[in-house]
Amino acid sequence: ASFSTTDLEGNAVDQSILEGYDLTLVNVWATYCTPCLNEMPDLGTLAADYEEKGVQVLGLVSDVLNSDGSIDDGQVELAQEIVAETGADYRHLLPSADLYGLLGQIYAVPTTFFVDSEGTQVGYAYVTAMSYDQFAEVIDAALAEAAS
Repeated sequence: ASFSTTDLEGNAVDQSILEGYDLTLVNVWATYCTPCLNEMPDLGTLAADYEEKGVQVLGLVSDVLNSDGSIDDGQVELAQEIVAETGADYRHLLPSADLYGLLGQIYAVPTTFFVDSEGTQVGYAYVTAMSYDQFAEVIDAALAEAAS
């Protein structure tokens, strides 16, 4: 699945960021979503703990678009502040036209799902906030499925 977008820092990103990882955890969040923000410190820790196991964590900020599809700079700044405050120091992507189809399937935040190195979804999407231990359990399960 090819896509191109930018991250919160304004860097261009495409599907090549998935290569070299057996599994990428994608956490869709919103700046207004307290449960999202509450789980971000654990996701920051998980990103570090699972890096050597071939797992990367990506955030996808769902509420930074204006109604015309342009990026709302104020919301991006707010998202950057939240990332800094929560220690969620993994890469966060902004929505782009390539990702609208994906975002259209997300009906609540936080939603977490997994993709393999080619962008194919692995396992289930989890529409709930989770603790470190719960995340670790679903990551381990998805890793096992990706390996099979």
